[in-house]
Amino acid sequence: MTKSTQELGRRERQIMDIVFRLGRASVSQVQSELPDPPSYSAVRAMLGFLEDKGHLRHEQDGLKYVYRPTTDRNKARNFALQHLVRTFFAGSATDAAAALIELPDSGLPEQERQMLLQAIHKSQQEGR
Repeated sequence: MTKSTQELGRRERQIMDIVFRLGRASVSQVQSELPDPPSYSAVRAMLGFLEDKGHLRHEQDGLKYVYRPTTDRNKARNFALQHLVRTFFAGSATDAAAALIELPDSGLPEQERQMLLQAIHKSQQEGR
């Protein structure tokens, strides 16, 4: 992925999180989801900056613009996970997975534990 979320400020990352979560969002939707939200015009300007940077695109929906991410959610998720593993776990996916499992409030249900085991098995079969 060429567009990095590392180059985004805190508010821009918050906005991107909201748009990814909602799938598509208007200025007022984004504003209502932001903690300690700035003015409508400030949110509109930030969405415009994110569009200029290539992270969002807009479409007309009646009188308003609705924004969508330009990057597939899975690609963005993979990029974010790679960044997290490199930054906080010295590149070790094993350490990152262990940290997730060991979270005090994770309460990992059997079904999710089985999903992890299947992912590990698949990775082994693929030689990763």
